[in-house]
Amino acid sequence: MSPVAEKDRAVVQLLLGAGTCPRCVLRFCSVGSQLLYRHPQQDLLKDLQEFLRNSLEQEGPECLEVADPPCKRLRLEHQEEGAAELNHNGAIPQLPSAGDTGNTGNAGNAALHSSAGRVCNVCLGILQEFCEPDFVKKVCQKVNSADYQFTSFVFSVSLPPQLSVRERAAWLGVKQQMRNLGLPLAKDDIVQLKEVYKWIIHPQLAEELGVPADGKSLFEVSVVFAHPETDEECHFLATACPDCFKPAKNKQSVFTRMAVIKALERIKEEDFLKHFPCPPSSPKNLCDALEIQCNNGAVFVAGRYNKYSRNLPQTPWIIDGERKLESSVEELISEHLMAEFKADSFNFSSSGREDVDVRTLGNGRPFAMELVNPRRIRFSAEEMKRLQQAINDSSDKIQVRDLQLVTREAIGRMKEGEEEKTKTYSALIWTDKAIQREDIAFLDDIKELRLEQKTPLRVLHRRPLAVRCRLIHSMSSEYIDQHHFRLHLRTQAGTYIKEFVHGDFGRTKPNIGSLLNRTADILELDVESVDVDWPPSLAD
Repeated sequence: MSPVAEKDRAVVQLLLGAGTCPRCVLRFCSVGSQLLYRHPQQDLLKDLQEFLRNSLEQEGPECLEVADPPCKRLRLEHQEEGAAELNHNGAIPQLPSAGDTGNTGNAGNAALHSSAGRVCNVCLGILQEFCEPDFVKKVCQKVNSADYQFTSFVFSVSLPPQLSVRERAAWLGVKQQMRNLGLPLAKDDIVQLKEVYKWIIHPQLAEELGVPADGKSLFEVSVVFAHPETDEECHFLATACPDCFKPAKNKQSVFTRMAVIKALERIKEEDFLKHFPCPPSSPKNLCDALEIQCNNGAVFVAGRYNKYSRNLPQTPWIIDGERKLESSVEELISEHLMAEFKADSFNFSSSGREDVDVRTLGNGRPFAMELVNPRRIRFSAEEMKRLQQAINDSSDKIQVRDLQLVTREAIGRMKEGEEEKTKTYSALIWTDKAIQREDIAFLDDIKELRLEQKTPLRVLHRRPLAVRCRLIHSMSSEYIDQHHFRLHLRTQAGTYIKEFVHGDFGRTKPNIGSLLNRTADILELDVESVDVDWPPSLAD
């Protein structure tokens, strides 16, 4: 049974005769059967040729009975519409339609022999050689050699932008044929090349890789195609629609696929056909598969860390390209996670941050790490415990607890706590004038003290100048000697504690110095708790 209908005969003749591959012919005939496209291209070509051959045989006797020549009115009408149907020389040549029986035999015979062995003039070979088992095996060899863990895959393909130009040219030719038959053909009626390619490739990849194709999979296999021979075919669009082609910092060429599609939507048909043949000519060479890439979706690991050193920044401390300290909390944790997950890179985030000379005690500070393109993604709870222990054994400066895999969405709960939750601190304070216990006892009775804090001088180089209102929920003092006492504070997240103690030259009001009516400074600061109930605590 033929895959196309009798109404498609003129289209099949036109495209096969112009050097279009059988799968692209089916696309332009609006054939939507996935299974049909998976048939070998030689079989599809034979079916289409047989379809044309049968049509010629059936028409043979009828042609002898035609007494009158084809109606000229149709030709005249099309000539009057010619402003929208010009080719690169000025007019689309009249191709044989259903009514032009005198030329049907010649066109049909040409179509029976023209397509075989040629690079498709529309898909540039993508629906030919790149659907074959040899190419599928090449892709799978690349995937297997990359050593990823995955349980499914999603396949993506990047096509040369000039394919859109060629598809437009073929569509204009086919549209003319369908108009001769009195049948409309919208661009949306053409089955998309990418869609057909995936119909063919997906089952082959799934069988070779041993896992199913899944549009929601986090593991992506992608192929990037290029066709240097026809790269310049898009350039005329820049003259016709210059607004569509604007340089971008991250793009090597202005002729991106989206820019070309946008220009094709704007350009008038008559302008297009002055610059491009319709249907397009056949190229000499196939596309090149420039890149075969694999990428796993990010994995997210969360936990809480304690920092016991007063000489360790949270993130690498680098000023003007010079490293100030040899390590950081981020690096001590990421070193082990990167090695175990075999990731390309990472992004570290936490619920707030402490200064380099501030310790984080208690139950620690919540943190999360995004591991980009990890090769390994499956870890049992026991394996995560061993990984946590390895981090803790590697340094006495930090300790990690509650290490676990989390989702991207769950990380939002940690970020919410930065401004909404409370934090508890312990500060060792010095005063210039001698103090007695009764001099600081009143601090214990202060509740919900409202501060106005201008951006501290020490962070003004990286934070915008602003006045922030913050709350000191409660305080309790612990007398040490005439010049020292320890102050325990429960504050709103985001409060600058050091500035609350010494006043930052009056930029924080009120402050401990102003409350005690003497100069005060902070000698040590510890974070005792970060009251964010995330990530969930795990049993030891």
